[in-house]
Amino acid sequence: MGTHTRKRRPLISPIQWITLGIVALFVIVPFYATALGGFKEVGELRVNPFGMPASWDPWRFTEVLFGPRYFSSLGNSIFIAIGTVLLSTLVASMAAFALAHIKFFGRQFILGYLMLGLLFPAATGILPLFIKMRDLGMLDSQWGIVIVQVAFSVSFSVLLFHNFFKELPKELIDAARMDNCGYIRIYWYITLPLCVPIIATVGVFNFVGSWNSFLLPLIMLNSEAKYTWPLGIMQYQGQYGTDWPRVLAYLSLSILPAIVFFLAAQRYVISGLTGGAVKG
Repeated sequence: MGTHTRKRRPLISPIQWITLGIVALFVIVPFYATALGGFKEVGELRVNPFGMPASWDPWRFTEVLFGPRYFSSLGNSIFIAIGTVLLSTLVASMAAFALAHIKFFGRQFILGYLMLGLLFPAATGILPLFIKMRDLGMLDSQWGIVIVQVAFSVSFSVLLFHNFFKELPKELIDAARMDNCGYIRIYWYITLPLCVPIIATVGVFNFVGSWNSFLLPLIMLNSEAKYTWPLGIMQYQGQYGTDWPRVLAYLSLSILPAIVFFLAAQRYVISGLTGGAVKG
């Protein structure tokens, strides 16, 4: 009898299952409590925050959906998030391509300088940014928020793109150069079609970061017509209290686009983070 070698899947230990369960609880329970909270009254929400609601009347969700500001704030957030994703992806991919495949003096210094941006949170630069945007006349402007968010996301985006570009076969670039292709054509026709997973990865990170941004729109936007969805929550906050059931209903409806966007790009995100190699 011949012996057959079979590949065995690595067994997941009970500790790993427990760890995954705990992490899943930290992610699922807030969504669960938020979605159910929109059906409850204020008193019921305080007494029984995690239990089933006494009534499943969706009137709060309907009121939020057909309210005067929901779709306006949602559209503003989508515009800012898509603008941030497109601009940051274009700038970061071009910069990473140059740093990975073009030899010039100081490229390691530039890469290290960009990586310093990962050490500073955005909140530390709010005051200088506010003054600079005021001087440029870009306060109360959605494009001003897009430009600032691109500036803060470019370091992490360049790091992801650079690591991916470094793993591309050097023979592809050399063959294109022998065919008299310039770096712009190599970037556009050869590199970009091969890096769809990392584009999706960078896009998801930047989209979710822009979608959940609160502090930057708060200090830069003055017109209620330009408010993003995190600022739209303030319409349910009064001087002496907060209408928490309406806030939770508003949150439940507002986080759905980010969840749908992540689920749609999940396959590319995983391959972008764990890949970085081209099989030939």
